[in-house]
Amino acid sequence: MKDWTGNSNSIYKSLGASSHTDQDREENDYYATDPNAVDVLLSVEEFNNNVWECASGEGHLSKRLKDFGYNVFSTDLIDRGYCDKQLNFLSCTEKFEGDIITNPPYKFAQEFVEKGMELTNNKLALFLKLQFLEGKARKILYEKYPPHTVYVSSSRILCAKNGEFQYMKDHGGSAVAYCWFVWQKGYNGTTTLKWVN
Repeated sequence: MKDWTGNSNSIYKSLGASSHTDQDREENDYYATDPNAVDVLLSVEEFNNNVWECASGEGHLSKRLKDFGYNVFSTDLIDRGYCDKQLNFLSCTEKFEGDIITNPPYKFAQEFVEKGMELTNNKLALFLKLQFLEGKARKILYEKYPPHTVYVSSSRILCAKNGEFQYMKDHGGSAVAYCWFVWQKGYNGTTTLKWVN
């Protein structure tokens, strides 16, 4: 007796492939991050006191960073009622004296890496899908900007469309695996892979 009741479409949903989900993606790729992601990151990394959360959404990560005592500058392309300033991160040119920590819109993740490394003077930490490790274009990206460390979450941290965490929990959570990718300005060595809670 088989124990698999899904179909080929189920595989794509598990992988988070946007073209195969049964619901439309949020227009501006707004998927809020469970604030617990900050706890996981800060348990293994130290950051400058000044942090730029450049895709702040409704402030889920910014608020949690502030709970830990960080001075957080929050911006976003869309003002969802929380950001200090509404702006397009990818158009910014002014250097930031501090670290950048965010969950970027996934479709622009590579651009956020490139822009973040241009603007930060220290660390860039991005919360991304595990599958961001793969791909020929990213291989070239990693040759130019190798992450210092990639922290794979051993528990599933939720990213919820439009910040609707309860709806997501009520409908089975998520099958998508996430990691914190941490870059150090000027680092040119080998990437370390670690597992965290």
